[in-house]
Amino acid sequence: MKQTEFFVPTLKETPADATIPSHQLMLRAGLVRPLASGIFSFLPMGFRVLNKVINIIRDEMNAIGGQEFLLPALNPIEIWEQTGRVEAMGDVMFHIKNREGLVLAPTHEEIITYHARQHVKSYRDMPQIWYQIQTKFRNEPRPKSGVLRGRQFIMKDAYSLDTTWEGLDASYDKHYEAYKAIFNKCKIKFFDVGASSGAMGGSKSQEFMVESDSGEDTCAISDAGYAANIEVATSNLPPVGRIDQDLPLEKFATPNAKTIDDLIEQFNIPEHRCAKSVVYMADESPVLIFMRGNDELNESKLQSVLGTANVRPAVSEELIQFTGADHGSIGPINLKSKIKIIADNLLKDASGMVSGANEDGYHYKNIDFVRDTTIMDYHDLRTVQAGEPCPISGQPLRVVKAIELGHIFKLGTKYSVALGANYLDSEGKEHPIIMGSYGIGVERVMACYIEQHHDEKGIIWSSPLTPFHVHLIGINEPKFPEVKAAAEGIYSDLVKAGFDVLYDDRDESPGIKFNDADLIGLPIQIIVGNKNLKDGNIEIKDRQTGDRKSISISNVITEIQEFYK
Repeated sequence: MKQTEFFVPTLKETPADATIPSHQLMLRAGLVRPLASGIFSFLPMGFRVLNKVINIIRDEMNAIGGQEFLLPALNPIEIWEQTGRVEAMGDVMFHIKNREGLVLAPTHEEIITYHARQHVKSYRDMPQIWYQIQTKFRNEPRPKSGVLRGRQFIMKDAYSLDTTWEGLDASYDKHYEAYKAIFNKCKIKFFDVGASSGAMGGSKSQEFMVESDSGEDTCAISDAGYAANIEVATSNLPPVGRIDQDLPLEKFATPNAKTIDDLIEQFNIPEHRCAKSVVYMADESPVLIFMRGNDELNESKLQSVLGTANVRPAVSEELIQFTGADHGSIGPINLKSKIKIIADNLLKDASGMVSGANEDGYHYKNIDFVRDTTIMDYHDLRTVQAGEPCPISGQPLRVVKAIELGHIFKLGTKYSVALGANYLDSEGKEHPIIMGSYGIGVERVMACYIEQHHDEKGIIWSSPLTPFHVHLIGINEPKFPEVKAAAEGIYSDLVKAGFDVLYDDRDESPGIKFNDADLIGLPIQIIVGNKNLKDGNIEIKDRQTGDRKSISISNVITEIQEFYK
């Protein structure tokens, strides 16, 4: 492709609203252009890369027996209402105002299940793996980071249909291996983590992540191989435990102590002997939660424990109504009303604790969680912190930012039960289909590659994602006809040899051409200039290393073939 005939509008300056490398370089290298907040047009260069990602995904999905669908983006709302996800999605789901009863699909579990209900009737019809590569729509309240969080995006979403839980395990494992193959082929360094299933539901899920300061997810990882999303991550901290003495409860005045830090500073109480109390409303019913010291309550873990996403912190009026005290004075003793009490695992059967007295300005010391109160359940409710011991090895955990590339879920029967997608077993008994769901953000693969493969000059492409194999650059061609003739000849020979070539035949200065070539970042540059050409040579530059060498013009094809071996 000659650059004079190819639309690749590079930018010298970085747009002010682009704050992460992939967003900056996708704009500057002419891969995408914004149309509106969270909505991007892919230009020819970007679309070439996008299609290469899609082809890699398609090959690996086909290799595990996937069958490709193309499902409508416009969906009848009543199908989504049957699973309760219209309410669960809330404002994230786009509703079509001038055609009531239609929504834009943010994903396609419901629609796949709808078709499975129509046609999958017998155990003989399964297992099945159905997938598509299609546009999704989510009304993100704050689109940012370029294509990493947009309102319109391309997703590969796949769904498995099985008759047994063992069959689901096998389908899940197939996708896990396929995802590893996809990301390895795309030359992306990734790790996978245990994750929360969230509104998707199901028994198990894993995310494939890329460590990046640009990421919106937070993960806890260790060198021992432990990795988990912060929503579910755990550590190997020892529990608070019990003290040797059996001391009686003692109420004491704390008029100026509203926080754990106040108790520590004013009364010299060890942090781990403070039981922080938090009240949440779960489906509008109060739950009193105890945490160790300044440990942070993890709302995702709380939602999983309580079995509802409808949770929120109680306000002052509710705290006084249910406990008798406001923030800073709540505890397990002398509650004003009967209330469900749970605590973090680190407080299991602890004694010698300090907590609020349910009377403003007072606390109790020497609280024994076995003797003095009834904790209904202990759960892992805390957010892990950097430096805590890894559950596998005890090595310090690192807490890092990460970008989610893909997510796989064991859905189970949530959607098949809701939509009546059943099958008959060999004895004629009816059962719900057992399902899995598996997603990859296609643009995210592209952006994550750029996040990991760039320098101060621009993108550094490599095979197989590079939009072209070779960047051919003619220097001062209008001034030197022999340069143009040589470049045209090399271009023709490379194309005949099967290489995709971007030939910069523009009437621009060498500086502009070299800067654009480094910005676009094709793996190898062939530079045809009058000085080298006098000796029958051209120059080759490796974009990744910056190494240059002169070779005979007659050896160009062999050199490029060797490079791509």
